[in-house]
Amino acid sequence: MISLVVVSHSHALAEAAVTLAMEMAPPDGAPHVGIAAGLDERTIGTDAAAVAEAISAADEASGGEGVVVLLDLGSAVLSAEMALELVDPEVVGRVVLSPAPLVEGLVAAVVAAAAGLDAAAVAREAESGLGAKRTHLGGEEVRTEALPGQLTADEPWPHAVELPVVAEHGLHARPAARLVARVADVAPGTEVRVRNLTVGRGPVDALSLSGVATLDAQQGHVLLAEARGPLAEDALEGLVRLAEEGFGDLPGGTGDQLAVASAPVALVDEPGVAGSGLEAAVGPVVRTAAELDLPDIPVEDTGTEHRRWMEAVHSAVARLGELAATTRGRLGAGAAEVFEAHAALLRDPALTAAVERRLGTGLGALRAWQQVVEEAAARFEGLADPYQRERAQDVRSVGDRVLRILAGLEDPDDLGEGILVVDELDPALAISLDARAVRGVITLRGGATGHGVLVAAARGVPVLTGAERLQGVATGTVVAFDARSGRLEVDPPAEVLAEFERLLERRGEARRRAMVAAHDPAVTTDGVAVPVRANVTSVGTARLAAEAGAEGCGLVRTEALFGQHRQAPTVAEQARAFASIAEALAPHPVTLRTWDVGGDKPLPFIPSREEANPFLGVRGIRAFRTDRTLLVDQLEAACRAAQEHRLQVMFPMVTTREDVELGLEALDEAVRRTGTPRPAGLRVGIMVEVPAAALRVGDLARGLDFVSIGSNDLSQYVLAAERGSAAVGPWADPLEPAVLQMVRDVCQALDGSLSVSVCGSMAADPDVAGLLVGLGAAELSASPASVAAVKERLRAGSLADYRALADAALGCGSAREVRALLEARAVSALPAGGTAR
Repeated sequence: MISLVVVSHSHALAEAAVTLAMEMAPPDGAPHVGIAAGLDERTIGTDAAAVAEAISAADEASGGEGVVVLLDLGSAVLSAEMALELVDPEVVGRVVLSPAPLVEGLVAAVVAAAAGLDAAAVAREAESGLGAKRTHLGGEEVRTEALPGQLTADEPWPHAVELPVVAEHGLHARPAARLVARVADVAPGTEVRVRNLTVGRGPVDALSLSGVATLDAQQGHVLLAEARGPLAEDALEGLVRLAEEGFGDLPGGTGDQLAVASAPVALVDEPGVAGSGLEAAVGPVVRTAAELDLPDIPVEDTGTEHRRWMEAVHSAVARLGELAATTRGRLGAGAAEVFEAHAALLRDPALTAAVERRLGTGLGALRAWQQVVEEAAARFEGLADPYQRERAQDVRSVGDRVLRILAGLEDPDDLGEGILVVDELDPALAISLDARAVRGVITLRGGATGHGVLVAAARGVPVLTGAERLQGVATGTVVAFDARSGRLEVDPPAEVLAEFERLLERRGEARRRAMVAAHDPAVTTDGVAVPVRANVTSVGTARLAAEAGAEGCGLVRTEALFGQHRQAPTVAEQARAFASIAEALAPHPVTLRTWDVGGDKPLPFIPSREEANPFLGVRGIRAFRTDRTLLVDQLEAACRAAQEHRLQVMFPMVTTREDVELGLEALDEAVRRTGTPRPAGLRVGIMVEVPAAALRVGDLARGLDFVSIGSNDLSQYVLAAERGSAAVGPWADPLEPAVLQMVRDVCQALDGSLSVSVCGSMAADPDVAGLLVGLGAAELSASPASVAAVKERLRAGSLADYRALADAALGCGSAREVRALLEARAVSALPAGGTAR
């Protein structure tokens, strides 16, 4: 590996430049960098003899491969030229004096040298280091619109691949950090740039974490990665493999740990590691400082400020490493990646360059870093996707960590016992808080997908998000909340406190029982078995469902299973996926919902037109009225997989008998394609989501084997309240008696002639499970995380109990009354001693 030498008038400047550049090198593969700067550590000047000595040492360190010398200005150039007259002529032949800018050039040279490039190539890379600054200063338009890490979009590079973004939350901070790390690991020194083809953002430098993260790459988008250089193909091959893994965020992958951490497959009892897991808490408000009280620190010379900033960054990275190690041991690799991504953000060359620019104007380290953090956070908050916007929390978390160090402030320590109220929940605080003392967390802003929230939830700490009305509530005020229902009580009276205590007691007992009996069947006290299945979107979630005790799958969302495909999956691809899901849940049955697409959730390979109201448009089975080719392909795949596995299929958005006939005719055509009889165990059903289907379900169900009530869509159509609109939230409660009545009507119309299941959010709520069975549902299909709790709740009563509960619920005047009824029933289940039965 070639070596480098820095020649500068200032020893402090050279040290700082080297420290910065070495941040970009792999820890086990950095080149030797010698320094010949200043007449001593304090005196400005250059010394030819010192330069000659540094060059000789660097040549020896390189094993004779060569030395690239970077210089600042004036006499540094003259001293370097004079030095070449003082060293061995053989060494002179291996030395390149580079005209590159010192700081930018050194950064590029270190990376190129670590990649194994020769001296001439390293010198070229060093000279190109000025490109980013030229781009930035090229005009006002570039300064205001360019992304961090933005590159000019010149002619296509010689190597390119498309990278589909398949994970649910797109390319947010952690997967973006994995992309940057893969580029740095596979091909340091090779240029790689990335652009978002779907929305036209980029290209950005693939080594810029903030640049990659702010491409706004969401699920279903396609990136174009281009590379040039000696290791271009290796770099792109590594990115293709990473994209196939969902950039580490697919279920079952390393990045999925937080997303599934609430699945009740294990009970962690280590003190201070796991919280209650009850999704509710009561206690006094405790707080950390909502905003940092930053002192006015005198600004020193640029070199000193740069050194202060770099030392703070090094300290922050070290602390993040400790937190990652702690988190990995407690919650697994996926959760630890939150802190690894934060560390990667601190090493982002785009942020580094932004800080350097401000330091160069005479701004101090603290204020320079504060400005850069606010600008980076604002970029995230301007993105379209809500999950991506919440990544601004990560930027502020990293920013605050460095600001505390620069300001000499301590990290928050003992918070006291109670409910922590914070503006946003920082992941470091979420992993380090004492879960024996902090009973729950309430955030004033931010959503449920913030990394800190996910870390806390993974530890079993109850979290309620977006409670802005607590902004002015004083420390010490008693609050109570239920994250499951969203209920929040401030300074509640004694009777409300007692109500919450009973709620916590019930949930605690139910949780303990659910964990122990997760794999036992759900049998009522009078001996009625109610299969509890799971809704899945992938093979990974199917495995999680099996671990959680699911008795099969009541709903495979096939449009999500293949949502990452730009072209329709082949019959063979679909058959393999269906078989894999069935194997994960064997010996229980798996229900495949055929393509459920439309204007509200399009697939790239199924054409759909823009509609004023896509929820009332061409959705589900309606999408195949004119061309059923893709539907037949999917049904053929199901038939092939069903020859060896327990599979059933159902058609979504059925409204008329003609819709049913369309599905059955497509199935007949698929069977003919296989050349074999229809698999004996292949059962066929429909989803009841439309009021018209519920009113005429007896006619629609002729010739079928089962019916599944899709509670989410049925609720929005019965109540005329779009399920995704917060504005109509008060009208969208699925416990409205009108919705419950329609569920009962469906069950009574079929009168046991074929089984009725319920899927959707109602079936995933343990408090509602018995009510649904009382209305007539024979099976439930819930989220994997809810399966054990739903099963445990069903075991607590008899079928007669649940029928009486259903009668009472149908007599209620509102969803609020129904919820009060369910709560009262749960309370009445407590004996005098307070232990749930």
